[in-house]
Amino acid sequence: MVSWYSDDQIKEAKLIDLYSYLSKNRPSELIPVTSKVFCTARHDSLQISNGKWYWFSGDIGGASAIDYLVKVEGLSFMKAVEEVLGTAPNQLSSLVSPPKRKKLILPEKNKSSEKVVRYLARRGIHPELIIFCLEQGILYESKDYSNAVFIGMDKGEIPRYAALRSTVNAYKGEAAGSDKHWPFKLTNSSNNSHLHIFESAIDLLSYATLMLQYGSDWRREALLSLAGVFAYKRNSVLPVALEQFLEDYPKEWKIHLHLDNDETGQTAAQSIMNALAGKYNGWNQPPPFGKDVNEYLIRQTKQGGE
Repeated sequence: MVSWYSDDQIKEAKLIDLYSYLSKNRPSELIPVTSKVFCTARHDSLQISNGKWYWFSGDIGGASAIDYLVKVEGLSFMKAVEEVLGTAPNQLSSLVSPPKRKKLILPEKNKSSEKVVRYLARRGIHPELIIFCLEQGILYESKDYSNAVFIGMDKGEIPRYAALRSTVNAYKGEAAGSDKHWPFKLTNSSNNSHLHIFESAIDLLSYATLMLQYGSDWRREALLSLAGVFAYKRNSVLPVALEQFLEDYPKEWKIHLHLDNDETGQTAAQSIMNALAGKYNGWNQPPPFGKDVNEYLIRQTKQGGE
């Protein structure tokens, strides 16, 4: 059987704004800021007003509840529609073709990746990793805005996801049609058994840089970014990216979580650890200091140069 929603159901779901969804389904999460502005109990920097929302700490926003559930809570589009409508998807026989997957629209490539190389170097990323990613086609510079584009491939090496990161300001986003089941990752050896999990592509590359600095071979490990995390509503849940990875590459993985040193990151880490219990060996290993792995790398590098 395959699951799907009709075009009319999807249109209906997209019309429901975040305030309406939360007031009906999670009223305790709405915190009034003024008479017309609200934030949420999970994210005090996420403001809702005039039918729209913006999460300042995440630098992302939207209008619908669907936008929030996908961009902030990391749900798949299908799960987000189910949450908003409160109804299970329709069922079709597997002999019937399911609706077509939304097409990933990648930004046009720039003629060079000079700004991306300089940007990642400033973030402390080792040149070996930058060159490798550029040669593999999982990193490039966009023609418009000169953003760094981090590509996520599925098991068949087909691009399914693209994270966008400005080289000149704090902008972070995703290419249209991105599927969070397949974010940016490095899996270069079929013989590895250690899987390292990060919130972002830059944190992933930062950890690989630290491995190089410590004389370890990053190619012998599997490194997976999650395209962000959120404080999960349930205390035992796997992000869709990790769930998909374990399905695509079944093995007795030893899983290391390197999520951010903040409340959201560590709440998500504990939820993931609970979901892994009894199935995989897992360790919660946030950076020893700093907000995230990249900040830890930069501070370590500065201390080493002093």
